[in-house]
Amino acid sequence: MSNQVIVKKEGDTVTRVYIGDREICLIGTAHVSPDSVDEVKNIITREKPDHVCVEIDNGRYKSMTQKQSWKDMDIVKIIKEKKSFLVIANLMLSSFQKRMGSSVGMKPGEDMKVAIDTSISEGIDYSFIDREVQVTLKRAWAKSNFWDKNKVLAVLLSSAFSSEKASPEEIEELKDRNELEGMMDELSKELPKVKEVLIDERDQYLAVSTYKRPEKRVVSVVGAGHVPGMIKWFEALESGSQSGDLSEISSIPPKSVISKALPFIIPIVIVALITLGFIFNGKEVGLDMIKKWFLTNGILSGLGALIALGHPVTILAAFISAPITSLNPLIGVGIVTGIVETALRKPRVEDFETLVESASSIKMWYKNRVLRILLVLALSTIGSVAGTWIGGAFIAALFG
Repeated sequence: MSNQVIVKKEGDTVTRVYIGDREICLIGTAHVSPDSVDEVKNIITREKPDHVCVEIDNGRYKSMTQKQSWKDMDIVKIIKEKKSFLVIANLMLSSFQKRMGSSVGMKPGEDMKVAIDTSISEGIDYSFIDREVQVTLKRAWAKSNFWDKNKVLAVLLSSAFSSEKASPEEIEELKDRNELEGMMDELSKELPKVKEVLIDERDQYLAVSTYKRPEKRVVSVVGAGHVPGMIKWFEALESGSQSGDLSEISSIPPKSVISKALPFIIPIVIVALITLGFIFNGKEVGLDMIKKWFLTNGILSGLGALIALGHPVTILAAFISAPITSLNPLIGVGIVTGIVETALRKPRVEDFETLVESASSIKMWYKNRVLRILLVLALSTIGSVAGTWIGGAFIAALFG
């Protein structure tokens, strides 16, 4: 028989949830708020719970406590493994949080670090209860269509590059919503899949991870925006209307059949049209198709590398390789341009050390060599994608 879930709110920060003989004390914080840091420390010290749950994952905790994490980044490996856009998204989020924290003179995530440090000093067991940030980002990316992906990048870029500073009062207002939700607020209706992954699924993950703790008295330190969703999940879990299985939201959704086939279908269609152009319309039309394909792909991809101020040889590499890589689903022009730019302008130690700080300035994306490599890769890829569709349209028109 399930127990009644009793909820009692204490001030703006603490919400106590009673389930049978268990007590879960939710501390809702603004992640870049000095007041939240003090509250977390004082509450854990006063409550002395059996266990402390912290809204962070192992990877983010390491990045907070091990300053050399960005220095250890192998840029060539990242390019070859096609993880560049994921790194860009991580940098945008880190830059946004750092800017918010600098407004009030503190590091982002300091409330979570203090929760861990206080637990250690008080001799209290603690655990990380958030989903790995890489899984969250990959799920949001996988669930978004082409247009949604562009909107996500636009929001990340506008948030990271904004020069607006938040006042302490505005930071405290973040207790009414999670900082990620704040970034996505305006687009939540247009991007339901992204909101589902960044907010709703993490409400579920945090709630289940907290609910499953066997201890009688648990303190859970989470972003204030997650508290209402977590309470709903506590009620659903206790009533049995929802299970505590997290396997589905802990994995990357497989690509659809169409998504898997599209990179192969487009080259096949292009080659087929050019071949048929030679057969039915003659040599002159066939050669014109090839010319249109190479020039459209090459020029647009090279233009992307030029806008990123890539090395002249990198721009040439983009122009030459884009028409070929566009017909090869296993390698993209970004891999070529990224590796060429890396070889010609090797990143320096200071480029890795200042990655997050530099990511908040458009000018620094051109000065920091690591960021410029990522920019060259991204813009040459975007140019090649545009060239593929435009070039394909030219070929289809010539065939018609």
